[in-house]
Amino acid sequence: MRGLLKKVFGDGNQRQLHNMQKQVDEIEALEPQFEKLTDDELRAKTEEFKQRYQNGESLDDLLVEAYAVVREGSKRVLNMRPYQVQILGAIALHEGNISEMKTGEGKTLASTMPAYLNALTGKGVHIVTVNEYLAERDAREMGQLYEFLGLTVGFNSNGMNKEQKRESYAADITYGTNNEYGFDYLRDNMVLYKEQMVQRPLHFAIIDEVDSILIDEARTPLIISGTAQKSAALYQQANAFVRTLKNEEDYTYDEKTKGVQLTEEGINKAERAFGIENLFDLKHVTLTHHINQGLKAHVAMHRDTDYVVEDGEVVIVDQFTGRLMKGRRYSDGLHQAIEAKEGLQIQNESMTLASITFQNFFRMYEKLAGMTGTAKTEEEEFRNIYNMDVVVIPTNKPIIRNDRPDLIFKSMDGKFRAVVEDIKERNQKGQPVLVGTVAVETSELIAKYLKKAGIKHNVLNAKNHYREAEIIENAGQPGAVTIATNMAGRGTDIKLGEGVKELGGLAVIGTERHESRRIDNQLRGRSGRQGDPGETQFYLSMEDELMRRFGSDNMKNMMDRLGMDDSQPIESKMVSRAVESAQKRVEGNNFDARKTILSYDDVLRQQREIIYKQRFDVIDSDNLREIIEQMLKTTIERVVSLHTQDDDDDDWDIVSIVEYLQANLLDAGDIKVEDLQGKDPEEMIELIYNKVTEKYDQKEEELTEEQMREFEKVILLRTVDTKWMDHIDQMDQLRQGIHLRAYGQNDPLREYQLEGYTMFEEMIASIEEEVSRYVMKAQIRENLQREQVVKDTQAVSGDQEKKKVKRPFVKTEDVGRNDPCPCGSGKKYKQCHGKA
Repeated sequence: MRGLLKKVFGDGNQRQLHNMQKQVDEIEALEPQFEKLTDDELRAKTEEFKQRYQNGESLDDLLVEAYAVVREGSKRVLNMRPYQVQILGAIALHEGNISEMKTGEGKTLASTMPAYLNALTGKGVHIVTVNEYLAERDAREMGQLYEFLGLTVGFNSNGMNKEQKRESYAADITYGTNNEYGFDYLRDNMVLYKEQMVQRPLHFAIIDEVDSILIDEARTPLIISGTAQKSAALYQQANAFVRTLKNEEDYTYDEKTKGVQLTEEGINKAERAFGIENLFDLKHVTLTHHINQGLKAHVAMHRDTDYVVEDGEVVIVDQFTGRLMKGRRYSDGLHQAIEAKEGLQIQNESMTLASITFQNFFRMYEKLAGMTGTAKTEEEEFRNIYNMDVVVIPTNKPIIRNDRPDLIFKSMDGKFRAVVEDIKERNQKGQPVLVGTVAVETSELIAKYLKKAGIKHNVLNAKNHYREAEIIENAGQPGAVTIATNMAGRGTDIKLGEGVKELGGLAVIGTERHESRRIDNQLRGRSGRQGDPGETQFYLSMEDELMRRFGSDNMKNMMDRLGMDDSQPIESKMVSRAVESAQKRVEGNNFDARKTILSYDDVLRQQREIIYKQRFDVIDSDNLREIIEQMLKTTIERVVSLHTQDDDDDDWDIVSIVEYLQANLLDAGDIKVEDLQGKDPEEMIELIYNKVTEKYDQKEEELTEEQMREFEKVILLRTVDTKWMDHIDQMDQLRQGIHLRAYGQNDPLREYQLEGYTMFEEMIASIEEEVSRYVMKAQIRENLQREQVVKDTQAVSGDQEKKKVKRPFVKTEDVGRNDPCPCGSGKKYKQCHGKA
């Protein structure tokens, strides 16, 4: 059916490529003309294009000439001439789409053309990479081309101060990581002075490895947090109790959902251990939560797979890239539970001051484009959420790589023995091998096997990712054996060493299938770049997680019945199809989960945009009196309306109105009950408002103009920041419990939207009321300073080191000598701060 539709309507991708090819031909036709230009004449084209853009020509009008200029500049500066397929990819990027270009096809060079064209607007272009090494490398190498053509280039790094960042963002083209752009956006919306902001409005972003950033990490919230003090003792007590529990007897574990539940016997044990009658009594909510997180830490979270322990800290391993996520912490107390499990010092839980997901951050750009080797399988998601099409760009030379059918073994042990045997054979003839693994522990297990077999190898996993680029670059040399977690080394090419082509090129061996087809394709694509030979082979076993989750029992029984042992793999298209359909099912589930999360996150996004805009208006404005007068009026209207709701004016509570005014806005005697009696609500509001503005005028006369304006800003910023942080926390709590509404036949999302809206309205009213009270009642000191609401802030997501804040120990309660020390060290009190 699909083939028939293609015949009738044509393939959308082919049609797109056909249209773009016409532009490529026009660009190619300009080569002889532009080759004759001197360097200065070529450089002068940039100013000419800028002028033409200012005079009303669109970027689309300039595209053919601008791309021809970059192509010519690239030949002169980088000694590289973009292929036609790279120009095709560059056109797709300018149109705000995703260029799917295979590994080694030169995505970095392709991105220079749309970056140059869009930089002509003067609004800035951001090029986003997955790590700082790549951002710095590309800024340095491609920067030579931009600078030759008269544009400025910036590199945005984690370690920079505000001045350096501001300079980077002021450049025409800025390179940096997704984390850093996101955190800078959040920090900019926490500053106290406009001059402290570093970013310009978000104009155009080109995202390298776009599937990794917009899909794999889409749900990752970037969080800037402050520290919330909570007791470490309960984590340790819950951890000690959980260690005594037995599987099936005291708790059950569901491998598919990673859910852990106490059984009836487990609940009884908990009640006896903690000396309580009912674990599910409301007063024991905190204890229940700690026990559940302790259970999850012990049963569902595995060391060297989900996290590693490094320098006395629990560091999360990204399940997609296998990289260490330094500074990122599990939320809701799970991180502390793992720290207790591993016997480490328990860090304080944190409170969120600002947060945004990558989905919502990148959707704020006016135009977004991306490039990757693998995106087609997620095209629906890119189109639905980001409004981007995936354009598959043909390779410059045909792919001649041999992708062999999967080999399926009965047990894991049999599979690994076969993998090592295969590596050994290839290594003996000098063929380089790249072994892809899903987990850190698998890579270490294979390394042990290879060590035993005496095969020299490199291991690239979360524990040594600082050598990533160097190891990957050398993976194509004769005799090289490299073990890497599935996506390690993205963005770095594996070039084949001398004589390797004759040996069959790079051999890629996958030790199990990932739950996403895209990541398997990414691993395959490491071999056979630019028409090179290569070979890929996946080894699976019936005990692999993906096979276990999706019903491999029948297949295993069949192998037993046929008397097949561990040395005999089966090579079955049926099994390969079953694996692929399992992967499609998981991808569909993951897409639905991301879509649901985005729907929830959109509620907070709309609120965030309102608050951040209001905050910017405050910082940017020279005089806030008009805004504050509006707040005063709204507050007065709210108070009067609340106490004059009855139809019978005899029932109006005028006394309460006067009491409120005296406590919050006016001095005693400024307005009396008799002043308001006999008036309708509108007249009351007008009278009160006139009195309030009179007092405002007096206050203004007592101070200089400058002091009064600064006083208004201080109060507004402080109030907005405090209330917004509390609101984020409340929205988080609401979201955690909202799914229970489904039991009452209510749509949790609808309920969340309605309650979130009500809470936001209440927060705005609360801001207006508090600002009104402070402006009218606060005594103004001469040395007024704007101060951040929370000083100790941390960016707690992404590859960022977490700063340790040492806090003084204060004994606030009676602590037994054998109790855990309240400082969180994990030692007994008598051996820590209780030493005599």
